[in-house]
Parts: sequence; C-alpha cells; structure tokens
Amino acid sequence: MTGSKTLRPATLLVHGGATRSPFGETAEALFLTQGYVFPTMEACEARFKGDDPGFVYSRYGNPTIAMFEERMALIEGAEAARATATGMAAVTAAAMSQVRAGDHVVAARALFGACRFIIEDHLPRYGVASTLVDGADLDAWRAAIRPQTKVLFLESPTNPLLDVYDIPAIAKIAHDAGAILIVDNVFATPMLQKPLRLGADLVVYSATKHIDGGGRCLGGVILGSKTLLEGDLQTFLRQTGPALSPFNAWVLLKALETLEIRIARQTSTAARIADFLAARPEVSFVRYPGRPDHPHADVARRQMTGGGTLVAFELRGGKEAAFGVGRALEVVKISSNLGDAKSLITHPATTTHQRLAPEARAALGVSDGVLRLSVGLEDPDDLLEDLAQALDGLATLGVAAQ
Repeated sequence: MTGSKTLRPATLLVHGGATRSPFGETAEALFLTQGYVFPTMEACEARFKGDDPGFVYSRYGNPTIAMFEERMALIEGAEAARATATGMAAVTAAAMSQVRAGDHVVAARALFGACRFIIEDHLPRYGVASTLVDGADLDAWRAAIRPQTKVLFLESPTNPLLDVYDIPAIAKIAHDAGAILIVDNVFATPMLQKPLRLGADLVVYSATKHIDGGGRCLGGVILGSKTLLEGDLQTFLRQTGPALSPFNAWVLLKALETLEIRIARQTSTAARIADFLAARPEVSFVRYPGRPDHPHADVARRQMTGGGTLVAFELRGGKEAAFGVGRALEVVKISSNLGDAKSLITHPATTTHQRLAPEARAALGVSDGVLRLSVGLEDPDDLLEDLAQALDGLATLGVAAQ
C-alpha cells in the first residue's frame, strides 16, 4: 500500500502488504496454486531468468505468501522477509545458508532444544564448528571468536528462563569480527523488541507461536536486509524447499491483524501473574523480564517495551510439585506450545529440554521444579484463581514447603 511505511504498527498489522485481485476482495485472497500459467514461452523464459517480475512456482513464491512476508517486513522494519514452513525451518535456513565447511558459529548456551541441536550437533556434521557461551557474558562472546567465525546466534528472551541478552553489544562483537548476528525473537515478538534496530542482521520467528496465536498452523519467517535475504539464503530456500503453504500463510496473515491487541493483553496479565507467583511460598524464584528482580532487568528495559507473555518459575518441591500443579490446573492447559490464546504450561526438563543431559540442564538452571507458563487471553482473575488453587493443593502432597 502506498506510503505504508509511514503508518503506525496497528495500521500496518491490518493493511500492510495487501494486494487485491481484480475482484476487489476485502479479505486478502487465498491463492491455492502450485504453478502459474504464462502467455508465451518467451514470457516464461523471462520470468525464470528474473527479467520479468512475478511468480513461477509456489516453492519459490506465491501471492498469499508474499503478502504475509511484506506485512511482516513492514512490522519488523526490515527490507525483506522470507516465509518458511516452520520456525525451525527458519532457524536452520538462516544458519546453514551463511556458513560453509571450515566456518565457525558462536551461540548462546541457553537455547530451545531444537535450536541447540542445529548449532551443537547438526552444523558440525557438515564441517562447521560451534562454540556455546553464556549469553550474558560479553567477554565470553569475545573470547569465543575465531578467524573462521561467520555467525553469532542467540534467542532473547531465552527459552525457558527468559534471560535477556545485550543485543547491541553482541552485534558489535559480531560485526567487529566480520560475522553476522542472528536473533530468534519469538518470545518478545515484533511488538516488544526490534532486533534489527538493535544491530542484528537477521531475525527469525516461529510464526506458529504468537503470530498465529490460535494454535492452528505451523510457519516461520526470516527478516533482514535484501542483500542477505536475496543472496545465499534465497538460494538455500529455493533449492531445499522448506516452503510455507499458502493456506498457512493466509491464516498467519489474518492473525497479524490482532497481534498488537493480543500481545498487550497477554503481557498485562503475565505481569500480574509474575507478581502473584513471586509472593507464593511454594515458589523459589520467578523469572519475568518486566520485574525489577529479573537478573537482566536493565537490559530488558533498554531493549523491550514490555515484559512479554511468558513467565518462568521454580517450585520448591521439584518434579513432584511441578507435576502436581499440572494435574491440578483446570483453566491452564498442559502443552509444549506457547503464544496461544489459551494459557499453556509446560515442564521444560521433560519436554523442550529433555534431550539435554542432566548436567547441561543444570548449567542452564532448568531444574526439575521449573515450569514455563505462556499466558493467554482468558480473564486474568480466572487464571490467578486457577494457579492459586493448584498451588494450594501442593500442601496435600507434602511438597510445598520443601
């Protein structure tokens, strides 16, 4: 839409990137097609050579997917975006497209289990060495740099304990070394943090999470400069084929219309829940980036415009207490997903981080008593009452005071 980059986020979420067919539809059109018809062989040749703009095959691009990509780019403040079938497809493509055998990657140790697999196990199979560091320790980042370092990778806030890392400082370390910084911004969402403005080169999302927000479909997206996205990354995506389906793109496109409203409501409720949990005797600690007792509160205030929709907390009774709370909850549901309209709780030690060795989980602070709560759109008082009755029930298990 003309002049859309001057519009405010709420307007871009509704109108950004929209392209209408000759029928003039109000809702964005869903183009369920694999291929495209060309009037002549000459036109087809020009399209494939890139001399004539347009679509050639939906593994490469599709009108509905293109609208989703354009809207995401406008929201993020990026020059370009490329959609993928899943969030992990976005992470894998962003990392693998930037390295070759003999290169080196440095990543924060606190990562979602699948992201850590890509960095720690998958890339080394292809001759790309990796080093994991404490993401909050800038000296550790500097010390890990080698002449072969091409990529630094982090998520902030982290999964599941919501550490917040100094993106501008880490970006400078990357750039001074001639490397790029990739940031997984899924927990903050583009509503609460803008990594590109902070110095990151690529931003990745699992659109499955807050961007969909309704637990309906899978998707991912990579954002950054045209130079990065139209180079090796675009070639990687086209040739390996992690394409987003047009239907999922349409669902995500429509979901973006309510993203700002959903995140604002969920963040407000999450802040109340964090304060409530911090006052409970059964809870040994609460991690929420919006609280002053968060270990990286100063960084969070500089980088984020809100504390986010997730709360991590540890129960004194360990796994028995964590499972007891899970069984007792009635409104909050048990699921490893997050960013949903429904409040969801998971036990990271046995789900998202179960593949890590016990000592690796311990190093991250992911104890058997840690729970990760993704706050939904329910009435805040219903959620507080549900958590209260579940915690009260621990007394009958004899674990609350441990």
